[in-house]
Amino acid sequence: MKSAYELAMERLAQSEPSTAPLSDEQKNRLADIDKVYAGKIAEREIFLKQSLAAAQAEQNYEEIEKVQRQLATERTRLEEEREAEKDRVRRS
Repeated sequence: MKSAYELAMERLAQSEPSTAPLSDEQKNRLADIDKVYAGKIAEREIFLKQSLAAAQAEQNYEEIEKVQRQLATERTRLEEEREAEKDRVRRS
């Protein structure tokens, strides 16, 4: 007789697609996606950190907070986009 844990793991395995090994082409595509998104993240950080420095120089605390929130939001959005694209490659 199987435990509840074993039954749950079997159901999970059935609902999840099997994780087949990645081909070399998929691995290369995943590496390219990481490079592209690392560049996008760096670009946004540079731009927003310049805005942050300008707001700090003016001691505009509302603008500082706004830019910090935007920086966190942009980073999270780009990381989510990267992971979604990588998932598409993994499924193909």
